[in-house]
Amino acid sequence: MRVKGRKISFQTIAVYVAVISITVIMLLPFAWMLSASLKLSRDVFVFPIEWIPSQPRWENYTEIWTKIPLALFIYNTSKLTIIVTVLQLLTSSFAAYAFAKLHFPYKNTLFLGYIATIAMPWQVYMVPQFLLMREFGLNNTHLALILLQAFTAFGVFLMRQFYMSIPNELCEAARIDGMNEYQIWAKIMLPLSKPALSTLTIFTFVTTWNDFLGPMIYLTKTELKTIQIGLRMFISQYSAEYGLIMAASVVALIPVLIVFLALQRFFVEGVASSGIKG
Repeated sequence: MRVKGRKISFQTIAVYVAVISITVIMLLPFAWMLSASLKLSRDVFVFPIEWIPSQPRWENYTEIWTKIPLALFIYNTSKLTIIVTVLQLLTSSFAAYAFAKLHFPYKNTLFLGYIATIAMPWQVYMVPQFLLMREFGLNNTHLALILLQAFTAFGVFLMRQFYMSIPNELCEAARIDGMNEYQIWAKIMLPLSKPALSTLTIFTFVTTWNDFLGPMIYLTKTELKTIQIGLRMFISQYSAEYGLIMAASVVALIPVLIVFLALQRFFVEGVASSGIKG
């Protein structure tokens, strides 16, 4: 097969068809959620699916703000997500610099031990963490979640791999010029690490914004709840307002899309660059 003088193999066509098919499959749940957000609850699960509602119920998008304190939940979620994301960027990039560019005893052993915690499910140490926060009197506070999520082994691993791809000669030249390690980290490493920082920002933002189990364990007061917990308020013992749940889910998805679209040009570069050197 030829297109404008270029020969396209059947293998290339098959790859395009597979990619398009996978894309459509992945977008179907979002399309269904958007469609369901414009329906009455009794019409959400009607089959065959009415992808474009004949009588769209736009009132769902106004009722979600009065049925539950959605604005408060969005504020709480935004506050937690922004603070945790900033702290993870700071702690991960700083620790990664030490593991990548500094020399100290047992550096590799400490790094491997810290990274090994990634393989440990959170459920293993969930109860000890809860008891610890209770002893500190931090249950039913946002500070408990912030302290528990301010450090991440994955972030250290990602940033360390990226730092390893930056020539050591840059750091040596900076030391000769009189810079200390804090200045090298802030003025050389961070500006060169925008792809990795953007990648970590996306991962951390999405994970924190969508966190359900953490807020459910530590936050019981309504005024402290996040949007993921708040969505459960549309569900009663005998019924659920699925149309409103889908409308609120669409609203909750918007910040994630904004962050991803704003940083996506660095995303692939950051993932690729972080695996260059080990």
